Amino acid sequence: MGKQLLKVVLIGDGGVGKTSLRNQFIHKRFTNAYKATIGADFITKEIELEDGKRVSLQIWDTAGQERFQSLGIAFYRGADACVLCYDVTNYLTFEHLARWRREFLNQAGIGDSNPDFPFVLLGNKIDIDERVVSRRQARGFAQEHSTVTGSKVEMPCFEASAKDGIRVEDAFLYIAKTVRIPQMELDMVGGTAPQRLDWDAESEARKKSKGCC
Repeated sequence: MGKQLLKVVLIGDGGVGKTSLRNQFIHKRFTNAYKATIGADFITKEIELEDGKRVSLQIWDTAGQERFQSLGIAFYRGADACVLCYDVTNYLTFEHLARWRREFLNQAGIGDSNPDFPFVLLGNKIDIDERVVSRRQARGFAQEHSTVTGSKVEMPCFEASAKDGIRVEDAFLYIAKTVRIPQMELDMVGGTAPQRLDWDAESEARKKSKGCC
């Protein structure tokens, strides 16, 4: 079977656990020592799906600090999917997601040209019993920002614990199974066109997933 490479960008406020989510997904490990990400970096992980297809996820971990946001244009370009990360115990990190999403679209050069650009909502730290962002609020955000853009499919939302390794894989596996590289990009690299995403079928499949929404 052929293999495709997908660039996935994690964005959100500093301290929500973007680095920890990536480390748990790729290395199956967690550390309590917090170290702010400087700029951005990426790690690639190959996944083999049930149908034998191999997908390499190039996962970019970006800085959440305001002073690094101007660098976004260099790191967001060419992204195939974006994961909006927030901390379920910190409402401000959830409130800031609309701004993060807007800045990503602008700096990635997407704007309103692609209403179906794949965003995934991921709430971290469900292991802490101090939740302030409900699943209903997360679903509301997903519905609102899917309707505004005229997207054919609602933004999927997931919750996880990078610390305990709970449901961390769900969001990344969803991306690996559903996101397709645009035909133009494939033509540029001489690739073979995969079948385009059937949004209706994938949307129905997502409803049966372990995600929060």
